[in-house]
Amino acid sequence: MAKTRALVKRRKAIRNIRKITRTMELIATARFKKALDRAIEAEAYTNKIAELAADLSANATEIRHPLLEQRQVVRRSLLLVLCSNRGLCGGYNAAILREAVARCRQLEATGTGLQLELSGKRAIAYFRYQGMAAERTFTHFEDKPRFDEVDELAQRYLDDYIAGRIDRVEVAYMKFLNAARQLAVVETLLPLSKVTEAASRRPGRATAARPAVAYEFLPDPRDILEELLPVSFKVRLFKCFLDAAVSEQIARRVAMKAATENAGEMIKILTRQYNRARQAQITKEIAEVISGAEALK
Repeated sequence: MAKTRALVKRRKAIRNIRKITRTMELIATARFKKALDRAIEAEAYTNKIAELAADLSANATEIRHPLLEQRQVVRRSLLLVLCSNRGLCGGYNAAILREAVARCRQLEATGTGLQLELSGKRAIAYFRYQGMAAERTFTHFEDKPRFDEVDELAQRYLDDYIAGRIDRVEVAYMKFLNAARQLAVVETLLPLSKVTEAASRRPGRATAARPAVAYEFLPDPRDILEELLPVSFKVRLFKCFLDAAVSEQIARRVAMKAATENAGEMIKILTRQYNRARQAQITKEIAEVISGAEALK
């Protein structure tokens, strides 16, 4: 009887776990929908800002802006790693940390100084375990990052880059491609030359066979770029946080769905084991009753 009691107790515990994982799956699904809407809305604005910056930079060739200049010698590079505050999201954090560590090793191999900044408790705990010190850590970026919070971070990066305290800004995060595919990447956000070049290569953009549009600048082109380029960087960094948020919810939904299905399979297996054990126990009791009856004859 002890075995059947243990099976009943274990099955009940797994049923309770399945309720929890199912609830977490539903919560992740709801949060994913909200985060996806924000990411899609921001993507159109981000792409248009990048395209506009690329067009203006290509036409105002006599203007040189520090955010567009590719520095020949990179003495110090800033790497921002975006992870989650909570676990139970499959390989989401592991993929990002793998790319971030590989980038850190590349910078170390080339002798480039590294300024490491971490967002998310998982990233903070991992790099602390690895013995790699981070200059700044953040835990307040959840599944609903606000632009004003990212704007404060982006402005500091802009000031440090223009002042020459850092020569490159990179972000390691999970890039959202679609609902079925997300990719852990390390992207360079500063200088903006790579961003504007990528925007100019989008389908439908001006090519050698298609002459670029001539712009008339009002006010001065330098004033326009002074206003536009920082905004382009800020919205690009904000888009990284939005992609990270929606990718985290997708990973958590998939992980909780798999956990719920596995719990269901375990319940079926335990139910079969319980039925077999109970049947064997009943058969044994019947055999004992028959043996006792025969002995009394």
